[in-house]
Amino acid sequence: MKKIYIAFFLILSFLSNAQTYIKANVFTTLLTMPNVGFETSIGEKSTINVDVITSLWKSVNGIPRQFLTFTPEYRYHFTGKYNGFYLGAHIGASIYNFQKWNYINTDYYEKGVGYFIGSTIGYQVKLNDKFMLDCFLGGGWHQGFYKGYEISTGNRYDKAVNFNKSGEWFPYRGGIMVSYKLN
Repeated sequence: MKKIYIAFFLILSFLSNAQTYIKANVFTTLLTMPNVGFETSIGEKSTINVDVITSLWKSVNGIPRQFLTFTPEYRYHFTGKYNGFYLGAHIGASIYNFQKWNYINTDYYEKGVGYFIGSTIGYQVKLNDKFMLDCFLGGGWHQGFYKGYEISTGNRYDKAVNFNKSGEWFPYRGGIMVSYKLN
C-alpha cells in the first residue's frame, strides 16, 4: 500500500507544471475513509483525474471493513475544464477485506482483489482562483476475485478451489471534493 501512495505523489510532482488541483473528499473523510486525488489539464476541455480511497478499519463491530481503490479517470468538460458539468470514464483496481453488501447480517466476508470500469458525472464550481468544489457520482461494473470466509471461525465458506469470482453493477464513487490549485 505504501508503494501506491509513493507512486501517487511522484505522479503529482511530475504534473505540477500543468494546471493541477489536489483534492480531498469531504464526505468520505468525515466517515474516516480518506479519498484524495489530483486532477490535471490535458487539453482545452479535457483533464485526467486520479484518486485513491481507503478504509483502514480492520473491522467495525467485528465485521471486516478494509479496502483500497485506485481510480484513474479521463474527464470531458462541456463548458471548459474546471467549470460546470463533465463526464468521466475510468478503469481502476481494488483490494479488499470486506463484507459485501449482499452478505450484511451474515457470518461471511470476502478477501480479494478486483478491477472496475465505469463512468462519472459531475459538476465543478470555482470558489476563487485557488479553490474549487467538485460534486460527483459514479459507478459501473466491478469484477472481484476473492476467497470467502466465516467471521466466527476464519474458515472458508465458498467452494472455489482458488478464487471465487463475482461481478456486479453498482454505484461506487461519489461525494464533494474540496480542490486546491497548485499553480
